[in-house]
Amino acid sequence: MNISVMQENLARGLATVSRAVSSRATLPVLANVLLKTENSGLKLTATNLEIGINCWVPGKVAEEGEITVPARLLTDLVASLPNQRIDLALSPKDRTLKLTCGNNRSSIKGIEADEFPVVAAIGDAPATSVDARVLREALGEVVFAAASDESRPILTGVLTKLTGDRMTLAAADNYRIAVRTLTLDKPVNPEITIVVPGRSYAELMRILPDAEAPIEITVTPNKSQVLFHVTGTDLVSRLIEGQFPNYEPVIPASHSSRAVIDREAFLAGTRRASIFARDSANIVKIEIGGDDANGSGIAITAHAADVGDNADTVDASVEGSPTAIAFNARYLIDVLSNLGSDEAALELSGPLAPGVIRGIGKDDYVHVIMPVRTAS
Repeated sequence: MNISVMQENLARGLATVSRAVSSRATLPVLANVLLKTENSGLKLTATNLEIGINCWVPGKVAEEGEITVPARLLTDLVASLPNQRIDLALSPKDRTLKLTCGNNRSSIKGIEADEFPVVAAIGDAPATSVDARVLREALGEVVFAAASDESRPILTGVLTKLTGDRMTLAAADNYRIAVRTLTLDKPVNPEITIVVPGRSYAELMRILPDAEAPIEITVTPNKSQVLFHVTGTDLVSRLIEGQFPNYEPVIPASHSSRAVIDREAFLAGTRRASIFARDSANIVKIEIGGDDANGSGIAITAHAADVGDNADTVDASVEGSPTAIAFNARYLIDVLSNLGSDEAALELSGPLAPGVIRGIGKDDYVHVIMPVRTAS
């Protein structure tokens, strides 16, 4: 292998694929990044066996070849080099990658490329595509609701349904449900239903560009992997086997009270209450239109017996009867921090019924939070 690339491009590519490098590799080669000349450039690949990332770096190829080298070592080295041309040359005899950049000469011992796991790349026509910016926003509103507890693996994933020209993302962790729908660029037939690990979607969010670029989506025929491709980068993820719970019956079809609130004000009040709630099981109380809310807003309160009390009243447009409910503060903060809307609607049906949060002007998103039973 003999190829020349620009330091800036190689550093960016290594930073992208290194997200998939295994931090506790069971095999030494999983701590490495695969470098392979391909399509008049350099293909970088890393995997932890759950996700794999391919990234293509433009370059000038003098001789074809491939090798794997320690990812962290190469990434740190390239990041420290000046923004100049880097010449990469492989010595097959001793599996050593030699780098030359300006006045720097480095050599890195590697492992044969054929020991590296195969990471799929999109070959055939993708099943569909969607705007990258829209997908990143949608994932931001859903992924945080996936469970982190591995006791029910299916809940650590995000249900992903491709039906016609609609994509539905849903996540749940026994205490909350987040559901977002978006429009696909190309209809899907037949319907595809898969469960993607939340961690995989979190990594996808990090590599998606903040631009109106299409991201192609392909599911392997055996439904074991999903592939996402955006210009110059692939992310491949294994899928979670099993049946995702039917969440739809849990979403309330009606409500007895509703408040439309400025999202930032609601979030700020909840954060202040959470400071006190730390000493009381993280419970905050929300009251719509009651005495604590002066009859025409919402009150956000927290009480800790050994610490004190906190109360915020936030202006709101209120409908229906006064209702009080208690929530885990973290769940409120999570949804209000990620909701892509200036105003939020809080819909309640009683102190023990699930609460619903929607974004005003966002008919494509719903978030359900289970209440906390309190003594008072």
